[in-house]
Amino acid sequence: MDEKRRVTAWLEQEANRFYALSDAIWRYPELGMEEYHASKCLKAFLETEGFDVAPGAGGMPTAFVGSWGKGKPAIGINCEYDALPGLSQHPEPRQNPVVPGAPGHGCGHNILGVGSIMAAAAVKSWRLKSAAPGKIVVLGCPAEEICVGKPFMARAGLFDDLDAVLDWHPSVYNGAPYDTCNAYFNIKYHFSGRTAHGNAPWMGRSALDAAVLMGHAIELLREHIPPGHPDAANTLNYTFSEVGPEYPNVVPDRSTLWMIGRITTAAEMARIIPRIDRCAEAAALATETAWDREFITATHERIPNETLSRVVHENLLNLRPPRFTAEEQAFAKEMQQDQGARIMGLHEDVREFQGGTAGVSDNAEFSWFAPLTMLRMVTAPEGIGWHNWQIAATSGMTIGRKGMVRAAQVLAASWVDLIRRPDLLTAAQAERKERLAGRAYESLIPAGIGPPLALNRKTMEKYRPRLKAFKQST
Repeated sequence: MDEKRRVTAWLEQEANRFYALSDAIWRYPELGMEEYHASKCLKAFLETEGFDVAPGAGGMPTAFVGSWGKGKPAIGINCEYDALPGLSQHPEPRQNPVVPGAPGHGCGHNILGVGSIMAAAAVKSWRLKSAAPGKIVVLGCPAEEICVGKPFMARAGLFDDLDAVLDWHPSVYNGAPYDTCNAYFNIKYHFSGRTAHGNAPWMGRSALDAAVLMGHAIELLREHIPPGHPDAANTLNYTFSEVGPEYPNVVPDRSTLWMIGRITTAAEMARIIPRIDRCAEAAALATETAWDREFITATHERIPNETLSRVVHENLLNLRPPRFTAEEQAFAKEMQQDQGARIMGLHEDVREFQGGTAGVSDNAEFSWFAPLTMLRMVTAPEGIGWHNWQIAATSGMTIGRKGMVRAAQVLAASWVDLIRRPDLLTAAQAERKERLAGRAYESLIPAGIGPPLALNRKTMEKYRPRLKAFKQST
């Protein structure tokens, strides 16, 4: 049996242990920065596998770095485990929340994180018998859905010594594109004014007026920023996340405009954010209110790597995507029918190898330190969207499990290639250097700003008791 067959066979033999781990995280979904249960489960599993685990990475209680071995190459693998708000769902093709309003794994991070640990554990098992060199690094990154974990870990120097990073994501297609993604920022603008009775509003200073005026200024600003590209547009989105007092006959003395932006490059984004700040400043000046800025996070654009992605693509072709049963295909088609999508079931082919652009992810931070590739593996049917209850459903059943195992096998096989063929890493690193063209990583987070540890705390406190009851009853 050759070395790649050995690691893929090990994963098939050990799969049940990983199913249990994934299910444990799926049954108790937690929002970003609140993944205490998921982080504890993953760290404990790594420790049983002989990894040294350093908790609290980058100043975040739910982040960790697990390592095994020493020397070069030091190959990292991304591990995510946060859920999304409001997507609680039983593993059924029709909407049926476990706890209405509660979080759910509508991006499949329960299988993402566990699939990555599967690959790392398989490579460790192979290396124990093969005496292959290098260090295995599992990067436990919280809060990917709000792009928080990795930029703070990067700022702490936790990616400095990596030679390559492997990643994967649940998807509606199978492939390993060498794609980029936009840079990203997430900022809250808080306004404070003075309350007054609604029958004498001139006595007050409305914080809501300030927030609305800022929103209008942003709408005018849109015309004056570059549009980006059709498949990766420069976008500005905002909402009014807090207003009070919440009575129409009281002038509100507090309001928050919460804003995110996706911009082609970090350099371009650095020119746009000050213009948005001036929108807030002008709105406060016009309404005689005060304002301050809460900077939550910011990430760079992703540096694609064709060399490393091709290694993963070839292993995907050799191993082939998972095959689904008639029952699993019927499950997928029922969801497509429910959503009015084209009824075609789950893809079992491999997409053509190509570049392009993708949705924003904070895994872009890895790519500024080491070559990065991200495999996509089918865990849900096409046409039903993403970040929804349907993805939470397939991530908690056999469809998601099959994608998780095959992703782990492809990444583990690719890992073997990188260790046995140093020329691949050399070529990938040379490509990264060429694409960076002399640019060096600089954190986009202002000095003195720490991780937003309490961002989702109130929401999780609301749902934890009922989610724990479900977890314990299954």
